[in-house]
Amino acid sequence: MENVILIVHLILAVCLIGIVLLQRNEGGGLGMGGGGTITGRAPTTPLGKLTWFFAICFIASSIALTIIAAENAAGSSVVDRLGGPAPAAEQEGAAQEAPATEPGLLPPAPVVPSDTPAAPPRAD
Repeated sequence: MENVILIVHLILAVCLIGIVLLQRNEGGGLGMGGGGTITGRAPTTPLGKLTWFFAICFIASSIALTIIAAENAAGSSVVDRLGGPAPAAEQEGAAQEAPATEPGLLPPAPVVPSDTPAAPPRAD
């Protein structure tokens, strides 16, 4: 279902871009110029109505994709997907296990025990 909505969303995005590019340039930015009416509102054209339709459908599909993504990600974290323990969940002084890695991820860095003395600095 998510893939279908995603494909529809992409089609709506391309259509919205095309419809906006087809419209007449009224010159001036931020609503200045064009129209020629006292209120400053441009007359409603079929392209304008079609733009509103595609914009509303695009926003609705964006909200639907957000809801579906939130349901799929409930209870999971990016840190969980990496396979490493969460920093807040680590206990001080406890032995750490090497986390299992997913295919395509780099292996974890080796853990150095805290009771090992650091190498003295070299005098050159």
